[in-house]
Amino acid sequence: MTTREPTVSSSLPTVSAQVERLIALGVHDIAGLSATALRDLAPDVDDGALVVLHPTVVPASALAPLVRVDGRQAFVVTDFADVDEFDAVMALPDAPGYVVDDPDRGDEMRNWSPDEAAPAIAAAGRTPLLLTEGLYWLLHRPDVLERNSCFMTIGSRKRKPNGAFDTRTPALWISNGTGRDGPEHRHAPKVGWCWAGNRHTWLGIASAAGRRPVRAAD
Repeated sequence: MTTREPTVSSSLPTVSAQVERLIALGVHDIAGLSATALRDLAPDVDDGALVVLHPTVVPASALAPLVRVDGRQAFVVTDFADVDEFDAVMALPDAPGYVVDDPDRGDEMRNWSPDEAAPAIAAAGRTPLLLTEGLYWLLHRPDVLERNSCFMTIGSRKRKPNGAFDTRTPALWISNGTGRDGPEHRHAPKVGWCWAGNRHTWLGIASAAGRRPVRAAD
């Protein structure tokens, strides 16, 4: 991958609008922050960035039920009970909140495996998206997740006791409501996983231009 062709618009609501939505959803309570502390982030960040909270203060399992796509609530698959053990593979800003610049769904990497994509993303000067970052993106832009145009978030991986990566990588897609998902989850956004060495024609590999710290002081 020598050049990146944007695949889906990453335009976002204003930073203040993002913060107000997070407050309305109660994300600040999950994080143990006051609404005022979360609002204090807004003046310090230019519009166009995605505001997120550190996954150690708001884990993926708490964010997923807040996401809705076409009115359907997101869910975590039953065989992903350890979802919150999937940590960032890179150093994150040391702050309760930070911003992600230029999130992209990575459609140009459909039919790439995570193992193939990781070095190409790094060579392009970008960084793979975390699962939590993908969920924040969908909180504000649920239209980013479309059937047959979904994405992996390979910036989140779980380490085994020996230090090696677990071979699963998190992904976000639309459920068909079959098997263990159940018919009640048909067409719902789904937090699942894929093998790191497998390719999928309908899953891009999401990335971002970078991350910047912001601080909330309560």
